[in-house]
Amino acid sequence: MSVTLVRKTLLHVETTFVEGGKEAAKPLKLIAAMAVVKNPWAGRGFVEDLKPEIHAVAPILGELLTKMIIDEAGSGEAVEAYGKSAVVGLDGEVEHASALIHTLRFGNHYRGAVGAKSYLAFCNTRGPANAPIMIPLMDKNDEGRRSHYLTIQCAIPDAPAADEIVIALGASIGGRPHHRIGDRYQDLKELGHDVENPAAV
Repeated sequence: MSVTLVRKTLLHVETTFVEGGKEAAKPLKLIAAMAVVKNPWAGRGFVEDLKPEIHAVAPILGELLTKMIIDEAGSGEAVEAYGKSAVVGLDGEVEHASALIHTLRFGNHYRGAVGAKSYLAFCNTRGPANAPIMIPLMDKNDEGRRSHYLTIQCAIPDAPAADEIVIALGASIGGRPHHRIGDRYQDLKELGHDVENPAAV
C-alpha cells in the first residue's frame, strides 16, 4: 500500500436493537469501510484520459476496503446488502469520485468476496471536510428485496480535503427491523407488469 495514496482508513459500525419502540427480532448491523485518498488528478487541470490512474488506484482501494468489510462481518457470506460511495473534495470533479468506484477493477473485489449478483448501489458527490457520506445498499442477490433498501450515513471531520477523495464500501447484516412494505414483485403482480419492464413502457 502506497503511503502517498491513502492518508487514513476508518471503519464505521452501527447496530440497531430497537426500532419504532419495538425490539428487533434480529439486530441490524451496518458496516462502512472508508479510505481517505489523495485525488490523483488534483492540481492537473482538466485531464482528458482518467484511465491510467483508474487502473493504478482502483484495484488497491477495492482490495483494501473489501478486506475491512469482510474482517468486520466475519465472512463474505454474512453480508446481505452492499453498496459503494465516493465524495471528492472541492478542488476535484464529481467525475474523479465516479472514476474510482465505477470500474470493475474496484467493485469486483467486493462482489466476488460476498458472492453477489446484484450491481453495487452507489452515490458519488462533491463536498468539503465533514460532508455527508451516503452509502445506499441493496440486497446483494435480489434487487427487488425492499427490506434491504438501506442507507449508511456518516462523516469524517477532516475529510475530504480539497485535494482528496473519500472512497467507501458499505454492508448490512440483516434488513430493516420490522420491514412491512413488501417487495417490488408484489407490486408488479398487482399491476400486471413484467419484471423486465416494470414501468410497462
